[in-house]
Amino acid sequence: MAVEITSAVEVFWRARGNGEYFPTAYEDRLSLDEAYRIQLALIDRRVAAGERHIGWKVGLTSKAIQEQFGFHEPVFGCILQSFPSGHELPPNLIKPGFETELCMRFDRSLQGEVTPQQVMDALEGIHPSFEIIETRGDLTRHIALALADNAQQHSVILGPPRRPDASTRLDQVTARVKLNGKEIVVGTGEAVLGNPLNSVVWLARKLTEFGRSIRPGDRRRGILLLPALGRPE
Repeated sequence: MAVEITSAVEVFWRARGNGEYFPTAYEDRLSLDEAYRIQLALIDRRVAAGERHIGWKVGLTSKAIQEQFGFHEPVFGCILQSFPSGHELPPNLIKPGFETELCMRFDRSLQGEVTPQQVMDALEGIHPSFEIIETRGDLTRHIALALADNAQQHSVILGPPRRPDASTRLDQVTARVKLNGKEIVVGTGEAVLGNPLNSVVWLARKLTEFGRSIRPGDRRRGILLLPALGRPE
């Protein structure tokens, strides 16, 4: 039975205000389409309340992870805040974690069917970054609720940007995470659908299903956070 989206958004919004991010009344009830529509409606409310939607994230791009969840494609979420490298995060995050990412900034819109080359041509800059996530519920058991709750997103820490040129090969980018001088994880761009540009191709097409697009707007918009190159265990 289809979920009535307007009513569901009210339930999720009230629950969020009470510190409940995975409302039990919607366990095992949401389709992925419904989860996305709830996510976007909640983001619109948060923006109306003063937050800023600065871009998008793409997750589940590894074929192995997709198979683990029974998916045939990635997933998306919204980015609402970013901080510069060196920022000190608050102590009240909910079971926080981080993932190493490529964060892309675009100087033109991308919508519908686009090619990897069109994505590359639209790039203004690429930031090394950490995505800060929160485990606000059981992602493994209730991934639709996690998507409705914006795919675990909290914020992103951005390093200095690099302007891409003809020699830039994002599939060959390597991310290395060290803790106290010890390397704990390594990831490569090739693990992201063969090339991180393919994530943008997917997202531009997927967003049209919901009347959205990748837009540069002012210089604070148009940020796209790509999937993890390396994820510490």
